[in-house]
Amino acid sequence: MSQGTELGRFLRARRGLIRPQDVGLPAGTGIRRTPGLRREELATLAGVSVDYYTRLERGRETRPSPAVIAALGQALRLAPEALGRLHELAALAAGQAPPPPSEPGGARGVRASVRALLESLRPHPACVVSRTNDLLAANRPGLRLFPGITNWPPERRNLTRYIFLHPMGRRLYRDWEEMAGHSAAHLRAMAGADPDMPELAQLVGELVVKSPEFARLWERYEVRLRGGGQKHFDHPEVGAMCLSFEVMEIFRTDGQRLVTYQAPAGTPDHDAMVLLDMASPAERALAEEAGR
Repeated sequence: MSQGTELGRFLRARRGLIRPQDVGLPAGTGIRRTPGLRREELATLAGVSVDYYTRLERGRETRPSPAVIAALGQALRLAPEALGRLHELAALAAGQAPPPPSEPGGARGVRASVRALLESLRPHPACVVSRTNDLLAANRPGLRLFPGITNWPPERRNLTRYIFLHPMGRRLYRDWEEMAGHSAAHLRAMAGADPDMPELAQLVGELVVKSPEFARLWERYEVRLRGGGQKHFDHPEVGAMCLSFEVMEIFRTDGQRLVTYQAPAGTPDHDAMVLLDMASPAERALAEEAGR
């Protein structure tokens, strides 16, 4: 019981991220021993007793009502994805059946029509990723957007692993901290949707052991899904570029997503993107050798 439940750990982590002034409470004087809100402050905001909340956080109360969970989510200022995760953890703590587990390995095959779509999008970089960000397919600019990822065998090509463990991962993204936070939060969202996913457990276990940055971010319990936005790259071959991206789920797959990148025509960002679609000197040399 000293370790509590996953629900308790989630509440404790998120409570530590909220400052008193964020929710209209006085910060007080002196040094606060507790990062973020105290238990009694959160309990007051949520309209529950301190004793009840303490038992909930320590795993001694495992059947909170949906109304209590909603009140806690509002007090913690949770985004919709994080609130959904809180409800899922409450259901698991109460012994309700979790979602059915995925098939081992998930769906890694990419349909021929989707591969053709990737090619039709050139020179725009595009790729297909799994629920856990395994890189399943990409067109030429999409593959070259991540320098060095082809040095890994196909089964290890994962964009979250790339961010945290590949030598180029930290250098590629100008705003690496933000990108790393989004990646960890995405995996947290996937853990909520399918907590028994074997490939997710393996990936998280590897990253927690090998990357202190990931371990720190994972313990923040941030839950976030991104459907689009902008990414800033410092690419070793084509230089700096800012690309907009969109993420679209592919119908009739096990959560595969199509990720596309674009930039306004006539801009330096667009020119840099187009360069990714051009054959590199090494590729041209191989083509010439093959033609002899």
